[in-house]
Amino acid sequence: MSTLRNKVQLIGNLGNDPEIVNLDSGKKLAKFSIATNETYKNNKGERVTDTQWHNVVAWGKTAEVIENYVTKGKEVAIEGKLTSRSYETKQGEKRYLTEIVCNELLMLGK
Repeated sequence: MSTLRNKVQLIGNLGNDPEIVNLDSGKKLAKFSIATNETYKNNKGERVTDTQWHNVVAWGKTAEVIENYVTKGKEVAIEGKLTSRSYETKQGEKRYLTEIVCNELLMLGK
């Protein structure tokens, strides 16, 4: 049950090509965002699609797979955990960011 405490599973499409970062330590990092869509009918009976964007990061072997095989528009299933962090801009403004640390990736579609 402890693995269910912070677990996220999403299926969506990449909004852009992943950003790959090779760190001085030799580790590889992949950053990308995926869009998930939910379709429903509003009070007037009109079909409405709600798109949510999710920031995703992946490390190590998962980042290597993403670098070699995943591009903008591809449909993927990811599993990971939610993390939140804050940082300060150059102008001194504090910003907050929530992202998914991906530990499993499944490429879907064609």
